[in-house]
Amino acid sequence: MKQHIQFCQTQDGVRIALAKAGEGPPLVRTANWFTHLELDWDSAIWRHWFEALADGRTLVRYDPRGSGLSDRNVDDLSLETWISDLEAVVDAAGLQRFPLIGLCQGGVVAVAFAARHPERVSRLILYDSYLSGAYAEGVDQSLEKQARTMSEMIEMGWGREAGAFREVFANLLMPDATKDQLRWIGELQRRSASATNARKLWDAFNTFDIRAEVGKLKMPTLVFHVRGDAMVPFEAGRRLAAAIPNARFVPINGKNHILLANERAWQTFTTELRNFLAADEPTEILSQSKLDALSPREKELLDYIARGLANDEIAERTGIAGKTVRNHITTIFSKLEVEHRAQAIVVARKAGLGRD
Repeated sequence: MKQHIQFCQTQDGVRIALAKAGEGPPLVRTANWFTHLELDWDSAIWRHWFEALADGRTLVRYDPRGSGLSDRNVDDLSLETWISDLEAVVDAAGLQRFPLIGLCQGGVVAVAFAARHPERVSRLILYDSYLSGAYAEGVDQSLEKQARTMSEMIEMGWGREAGAFREVFANLLMPDATKDQLRWIGELQRRSASATNARKLWDAFNTFDIRAEVGKLKMPTLVFHVRGDAMVPFEAGRRLAAAIPNARFVPINGKNHILLANERAWQTFTTELRNFLAADEPTEILSQSKLDALSPREKELLDYIARGLANDEIAERTGIAGKTVRNHITTIFSKLEVEHRAQAIVVARKAGLGRD
């Protein structure tokens, strides 16, 4: 899978780097803390995320102002500018209506954008996010004290290979990380932003407040939160989901703020995500002639696809090699005349497959 990087310019003249990867209907991921479009593409932390988000879709993502490949020398990091940056990105990508996914701080931006542009957001996915930062009005003073202590630690320890900050940050972000993944965390810190900018971003995130916006959301919304997340406590996700009209809340068992590929929680997340996005895909009802054209093995695999299973899961259940599964799926898509997995799921479910 390849990505294509380009730049756009915001209303206040900041150049934002954005990237596209995959094929199919769009999925936009809002920017969040410490990303670098080029470096994190092959990282041991994010690679499986990008593969999942771009599976059957065109994934659009971007580096936030102040970090990554976007302009670093910026003064305004307010929520208003982050909304404006997302507006510039989706306009540059030529998107009119699309599902939007936001992780952590990106979830706050996603909600604010969706409240302002409900006609453009078809579905909203929020992961380990929150209603308001620790510096917002009315937040418990102990949380503010913790956040300001972390702010000072960031400026002193950001990007260092050893030290107290590295250990604290790793335990908050990914307590189950391997040595290789910890190395990537340090490298992403060093390459994504300076210590000064990292602290400015952290402080900005803690001023974000969407308590006045969440009640305005009308699009289907799916809220994930990891139960043992130490970076953004589970209670923050529960409160966020409760504040959004008709939002569906999916608690995830685990401790890592960024889910690892080998976690059972990762399979839960990807299956729920695929099913949620697939429901938005306009496709025709599967004709009996197309269904009859499938072999028994192909019908079996289509049923697994309709249940939201990934290729490696299908291979494990059927005992078929991963490459053979991919070849079968290519043939299935051709016979059904669909272009990607999301369409296949909807088509199959309308035919009664993928149900217990």
